[in-house]
Order: sequence, then C-alpha cells, then structure tokens
Amino acid sequence: MKRSLLTSLLAVVAVTGLQAQAVPEVPKLVVGLVVDQLRMDYVEAFSAMYGERGFKRLWKEGRVYRNAEYDFAGVDKASSVASIYTGANPNVNGIVANAWMDRSTLRVINCVDDTGFMGHYTSESTSSARLKVSNLSDELMIATQGEAEVYSIAPTREMAVLSAGHASKGAFWINDETGKWSGTTYYDIFPKWVSSYNDRQGLDFRIGEMVWGPYLPVTSYKYLTTETKQVTFKHKFDDERRNKYRMFKASPYANEEVNRLVNACLNATTIGQDYIPDLLTLSYYAGNYGHQPASKLPLEMQDVYVRLDAQISELLDIIDRKVGLANTLFFITSTGYADAEPIDDAKYRIPTGEFHIKRCAALLNLYLAAIYGEGQYVEAYHEQEIYLNHKLIEDKHLNLVEILNRSSEFLVQFSGVKDVYSSQRLMLGSWTPEIGKIKNRYNKSCSGDLWMEILPGWTVVRDHSLDSKVVRDIYASAPLFFLGWDVKPGIDHSPIKIGNVVSTLTHFMRIRAPNAAFLPPLTDIRK
Repeated sequence: MKRSLLTSLLAVVAVTGLQAQAVPEVPKLVVGLVVDQLRMDYVEAFSAMYGERGFKRLWKEGRVYRNAEYDFAGVDKASSVASIYTGANPNVNGIVANAWMDRSTLRVINCVDDTGFMGHYTSESTSSARLKVSNLSDELMIATQGEAEVYSIAPTREMAVLSAGHASKGAFWINDETGKWSGTTYYDIFPKWVSSYNDRQGLDFRIGEMVWGPYLPVTSYKYLTTETKQVTFKHKFDDERRNKYRMFKASPYANEEVNRLVNACLNATTIGQDYIPDLLTLSYYAGNYGHQPASKLPLEMQDVYVRLDAQISELLDIIDRKVGLANTLFFITSTGYADAEPIDDAKYRIPTGEFHIKRCAALLNLYLAAIYGEGQYVEAYHEQEIYLNHKLIEDKHLNLVEILNRSSEFLVQFSGVKDVYSSQRLMLGSWTPEIGKIKNRYNKSCSGDLWMEILPGWTVVRDHSLDSKVVRDIYASAPLFFLGWDVKPGIDHSPIKIGNVVSTLTHFMRIRAPNAAFLPPLTDIRK
C-alpha cells in the first residue's frame, strides 16, 4: 500500500515526446519544535555555558534566522502555534488567543474546548474545531491518503492540539491533575504505546523524587544581574501538592518528559522508517519557573537555557539513532513572547498606572445609558476587549456604528488608554502600519466590539483571574533554526515572517501548503 502511495506522491511526470524524470526525494521525517517563550537574546547571552551538541550544533550545521517575526498583536501560546503551522494570522485561522469570551454563554472558553468529544486520561473535552483552516498535519495526511504517521507531543493541551490540526493520528499533553499523558477521542484511537507509557513510566510514579537544582556549578550562572542575591536554588515539585503538575509543566523538566515520550513513539511505531514522509510536532517550555519574572529567579532562568541546550542535544541524538538526521528535516522556533517583568520601580520615576477593564466597562455602560436610555449595553468584557449587547441595540433600533464611534471616543479619554479600535474600524477602516498587527489579530467570530490599546508600562488588572499583566511594547526576536535533510548551513540576520515557516516545510516535503498560507518559502535554504 505504501509503495503505491509513494508512487502517487513522488510520481513520474510523463510528457509527450520527452523522457520521464523522477521527482526528487523528500525527508522521511519532519520534526517541528516550538519552544514557549524562547528568546534569541538569552540563547546568545548564555552560550558560554552550552555543550557542543545543542544550540552550538544548530549554529554550525543548521540554517539560522535570528529574527522571525509574528505579524499580529497579542501573541501567546495558542495563537503562535496556530500561526506557525497554518501560515495564517488569527484573523483568518480563528485562534486569537488561548482563551476568549464566548458570546453565547458570556463565559471565557479555552480555544480547544469541545464538549462533543471525551478525553483519554483526562476529563477535558477537546478538539481543534475552532482552528478554521488546514495546517501542516492536515495537508500531509491528505497528500499521503492518511498513511503518514503524524503525532503531536507537548506539555500543554493548546500547543499539542493546534499543532496536530484536524487529521493527525494523535495529540498528547500532560494532565494538570494526574501527570498522565492525555488525549482526546477527536483523534479516534488512543495509541497503546502511550497507554503503556502511562501505566509503566508515568510521571506520577516519579515526580515525588524529582528535585530541580542547578545543572552546572552555581558560580557559572553570572549572566543575569538582580538586586536579589541568590546563593542557589532547590525546587521539589511534590511540595506544591495540588499544583505540582502545573508547576512541573512550567519548569525545564517538562521538556525531558516530552523527550521520553518521543523516544517511546519512535520505538513503538514505524515513524520515519519508510519512504512516506512522517511528521512529529513537539513543544518545549523555556520560561521561568511557575511563570515568575527572571528578576526574582535569575539562577533558574539561566538554568532553564542550560538544560534546554542539553534537551535539544538529547532530542537530536534520539532522532539520529532511530531515523538519522540525514533523513530528517528538523526545525525549532519560538512562540514569540515572554512573561512580563513587574512594573519598573517607582524610584526610577518611569510613568505607570493601573488599568481596570471592569471599571472601564461599567462607566461605558453608564455613558451609553445616559444617551440611549436604560439598558445593559455592555454585555461582557475580557482582557482589553469589550463586548456590546447587539440584541438590545437591535431592539432599540439604534445605529451600531454610531454607538461604536461614541464608545471609542469615550474610552480613549481614560488614563492609560493609547487608542481604541472598534470592530467597524478593524474590518472596514483603512490600513496603516500601526493598525496592521491589530487587524491581523481581530476575528469577528470571537473578538470583542472594542479593543483598547494600553500604554507601555501600565498594568492591566485582570479581574477575572485575580492577576495582572504589564504592557511592554518591546521587540523580542524569535529565532528560527533548520537542520538536517538538504539544509544549507548559514546565518541570516534579516527579519523574516513566521508565516514563511510552513510554506518552506511543504516545499521540502513536496506537498501543497495549508489552505490559508499566503507567504512563499524561504529561498536559498537548500543545498
């Protein structure tokens, strides 16, 4: 069967009067690694502490792009992964964030929640149905008539499922409550090799003995300065009790767990062992422990990258032993954001303040009621977005565009608000460089009617989750590495778009790009 499919995939083109020519070969395996919060400045800053088989190998043997850019605002785990593997921005692919407000229920929903499917080793109901376009996994399954081995492995549910797409043979993530590798009935059969791993080698059997301390002598960690003096560090995940698996997933040890399941996958399946190209989409974590700022845990932040270097080295060795790097196209990139540091200390006299979306929404409702009569004009709010009550507006026979304009004019007067973008402005307004990234994030099916841009340095207080985020409009470069099959080594300093990644991969694989991908493959990358 696979031989016949190979003939279809790598067909010989018959042209009248000309001798047929065979289409060039494709890699046996493509491995994608998306590292949450990976920063190029940290990759370079801590390089003296690395071994020879991780990042240094990528720099020497691979193709390196130092500046991969996301073309939309508000990048997070889910929106970045969806963009990488579809080649499309959230305004098209449908994934604007990890979570958003559901208009029908007025509740915040996760981007992969789906009550139509049951979980394996989890109570979570999950699918990729909200991903509105095809991705790399889908296109490979179509091209091979479902014969390709396509799996996704990640610490978190969102990254696993959105990488897997709609047609993958499985997406696996670490359960927050039990530590087991979980899945969903959306992908039909849960593989026996994952169940066997859970039953024999599961994280829950080992986490009680895990202690995170420095990988290198602590004197090596001298590249981050802080006013807080740290002598050393020691974290025992089991001490976190109910949150121990959540904390584990926000540590570098999560990457080792991914590698363990990758090894199990390669041992139990035929992935990379025939002439039909296969796909593994993986995710790591490179943020600080428990999402705390680097200024509080500088030793841990450096240790994360030292361990990351070793974990990439281990992953490359696993793939090399089982498949061969010469047969594998490997790439690694970042989610393109990082957890914000706390607001600048007042002693530096940097302007700052707090923005409360709840208060803002309440005042807007009073303002609209004063103009148009009593009613709940603001239906809901989330993050920096406000959702208006469209039914009330229709029942009162009011002009929605007029209300949007009045609301924008009112909200922009609030302290800390840089600008206000209405849905009308984002859908039909003229394009400018300033508005482009916000337009690329807006999706009418799940975005609010009003989106407020907050000044840098201000803190957005999240009333729904009792935490906050600091706005910081700063460029943070995301790296992109290619290694392995037919890759020409080199370093490119020019900025490239993250949307170029998937079209480059499909060019190597000789399959069509996802149906919403619009950027061309990267040039001069092949030998």
